[in-house]
Amino acid sequence: MPIEITMPRLSDTMEQGTVVKWHVKEGDSVSSGDVIADIETDKATMELECFDDGTVAKLVAPEGENVPIGGVIAIIAEEGESVESVSGGASMGEKKPSAKNQSADAESEQGEGLGSGAPSATAVANATTAGSASTSAPAPSNNGASGDRVFASPLARKLADERGVDLSTINGSGPSGRIVKADVEAAGAGSRTTAPSRPADTTLVAAGVSGAPEPAPLAVGAALEDKTVALSNMRATIARRLVESKSTIPHSQVTLSARLDALESLRAQLNEQLIPQGVKLSVNDFLVRACATAMHEHPFVNASWMEAKQGQNPSIQLHARVNVGVAVALPEERGGGLVVATIRDADRIGLRQISTDTKRLAKKAREKGLTVEEMSDSTFTISNLGMFGVDHFTAIINPPNAAILAVGRAIEKPFIETNEDGEPELVVGLEMSMTMSSDHRIIDGAMAAQYLGTVKQLLENPATLLV
Repeated sequence: MPIEITMPRLSDTMEQGTVVKWHVKEGDSVSSGDVIADIETDKATMELECFDDGTVAKLVAPEGENVPIGGVIAIIAEEGESVESVSGGASMGEKKPSAKNQSADAESEQGEGLGSGAPSATAVANATTAGSASTSAPAPSNNGASGDRVFASPLARKLADERGVDLSTINGSGPSGRIVKADVEAAGAGSRTTAPSRPADTTLVAAGVSGAPEPAPLAVGAALEDKTVALSNMRATIARRLVESKSTIPHSQVTLSARLDALESLRAQLNEQLIPQGVKLSVNDFLVRACATAMHEHPFVNASWMEAKQGQNPSIQLHARVNVGVAVALPEERGGGLVVATIRDADRIGLRQISTDTKRLAKKAREKGLTVEEMSDSTFTISNLGMFGVDHFTAIINPPNAAILAVGRAIEKPFIETNEDGEPELVVGLEMSMTMSSDHRIIDGAMAAQYLGTVKQLLENPATLLV
């Protein structure tokens, strides 16, 4: 019997998932434990493992397709089964829709596995080929010359509408000739490779100027496109949470700057000594350690707001553990946006461990995606845009945190200091701006200023962060 691989529930709030990338293709042999796909949930992009041995007979859900939990995304042929028969059998049995259903389907095609409930493997696989009830009828053509329906994935249809590409002119490379996203992108690129001819400058010709150069055509890709970009599950969740944060949490901002001369000197010394161990400490590592250590003097910064229960007033939950979230920017090919990686017990581990954990989680977030556990339970968040040349900014609180720290770059500035002779002198030093956005229901302005003052003291006396 063929094995149906369905969309798993990978988080407690997940309702559907997106196949971001297939790591196998039809005809590949797979074994239990093999990673076959990357699945994006509302919280993270996670790897999907295969739990059976066999051969991939059909990839039902194309890349970029949203599939509800329980929807079939692939079919595996067991040992001894014919891949062709499993794949062919899965493509048969779909009843030809009535004229009414065909019209509705043309207006709004949901694609594989998007119906209510968990459809059977046959129904889902048939949606990819849309074969008629007659098994002897030839496969429909995508050229549309005879009025046949054009078979394309929902993502391909949407992209074609945005780019003005006629699907009937495309030969699909998907299963049974189905048009997929890559086909539309290739067709769109082909249509733009040749720039339209431009008329001669009639003003110069009429004036009797011969051989006047034609205005150079715009380079390919120079013109902006008017298009709609669909949000991924994760980006949609981020958007919802940001709106929730700004609309339900009274944000209050306090800014303070810290000198980093001593920290940079100590960091250079430590990094030179740590070269044999392959460790390189960043300013952000010291910042995580300083923020976590300062929580012991200011516990209300490491807290969460608890809404009122029946018959009770709201309350403030103080957390015993200090888990610092570090915002990580994702590359565009992974959907862009930010995720927050959690450095657990940051007040109890040293700079070396903080550096190792941060680099590991940031690398995994950008390349493979973090698990829900690796992004959960943060009690305070740091967003550092200094590496992008940003001097100062404010950040939106990451619920259920009570605060988030926005950090800019270290800037060289002139300072007046007292020299050994007690006389003032002009020196150049490094200064970094820190802006903390706080939940004003928990942290008022004075409390935020006192906390930042402690962080500033730790950063300007960095040796205290080593013990």
